[in-house]
Amino acid sequence: MSIDSSHIGPGHGPTVSLSTSPGQHPAVFAGAFNSGSPEALARVYADGAVLVPRPGEAVTGAALRDANAAFQGLGLPIEVRPRHTYVADDIALLIVDWVIEGTAPDGAPVHIEGTATDVARRGPDGNWRYLIDNPFGTSSRTGP
Repeated sequence: MSIDSSHIGPGHGPTVSLSTSPGQHPAVFAGAFNSGSPEALARVYADGAVLVPRPGEAVTGAALRDANAAFQGLGLPIEVRPRHTYVADDIALLIVDWVIEGTAPDGAPVHIEGTATDVARRGPDGNWRYLIDNPFGTSSRTGP
């Protein structure tokens, strides 16, 4: 996985190289997130994907992009540690520990963490993308 910022163009953002290995998809996500580019981050999701930015709240489409923009707007990197990957045909369940930590642009300390319970799907091109991104799993913690 790589993020190549040399290919940034108007409205295009960094190039995201997706993975043919589901266990590598969390690293692909982190690279896209840490690029700061909403366009790069959008590429790690399947069409019609769902994000659960807060327990009990599922969003898709523009609302998914807006929720991710709130996390990216913190200006802090995400660190991911995949714990488990379970694969059945073209579907994978990913259990991933993650943390966003540092100082926000307004000077406030930030510490957000969770254990994601995510579902990825292999596309016709052989690359994996998130179908369901549930960053807080079953936790009651919430994000920005």
